[in-house]
Amino acid sequence: MRRSRFPAVVTFLLLVFFYLPILVLVVGSFNASRFGGRFEGFTLDWYRRLLAHQDIWRALVNSLVVAVTATATSMVVGTTAAVALHRYASRLQRFHYLLIYTPLVVPEILVGISLLLFFVAVGVELSLFTIYLAHVTFCISYVAMVVLGRLQDFDESVLEAARDLGASWWTTTWKVLVPLLLPGILAGGLLAFTLSIDDFVITFFVAGPGSTTLPIRIYSMIKHGSPPLINALSTLLLALTFVAVALSQRFTEDRP
Repeated sequence: MRRSRFPAVVTFLLLVFFYLPILVLVVGSFNASRFGGRFEGFTLDWYRRLLAHQDIWRALVNSLVVAVTATATSMVVGTTAAVALHRYASRLQRFHYLLIYTPLVVPEILVGISLLLFFVAVGVELSLFTIYLAHVTFCISYVAMVVLGRLQDFDESVLEAARDLGASWWTTTWKVLVPLLLPGILAGGLLAFTLSIDDFVITFFVAGPGSTTLPIRIYSMIKHGSPPLINALSTLLLALTFVAVALSQRFTEDRP
């Protein structure tokens, strides 16, 4: 009995639908045409102009500062949250799990508006610090979920053996628990970094004067019309994202 080719054809068409625009964007970054209507020859001029665009690099620095600090904070808090959720079972922990899981399902626009109203209500001036706080709120959830998945197959007898051999709580945590969870922690951190550095919706609501991040800067460039520069910048961000995702997948693989 011959298998139907319909599922394979549908899958192929879906992949083309998703990835063809990305391929067009990458090709457009090397197009000599200013407006990208047709391919007029290969050039690296847009990348050279991108390197000389100071506003973009200031926005990139802001994005990196927020992404690195938010990722570092979320790796610590998210890991401790995952360990608490895994070890303890109570009504309080069910509420804790709800708090961790909620940012994953709530629309970003609602999160952004809520945080904006909160910052205004408590009198916090919008700046890079408010962007950092906003990014931590959703980065924690992603790190916690990745580490929690790592803990599902965790052998608690290893910790018990370390304690039986005289290791203190501090030694057991840093010499046994953290090294075993490190691949999950790094994978969650890379995922959080990727989500933070290209977040637009939440950042748009909580950014203040002088705290423009790269996604907001790209949005401004789109309105004023700079397609080739946007293509070049998007290609670089795409390469960075692929590297981060590849590293994240590698860290989540079980080591021999």
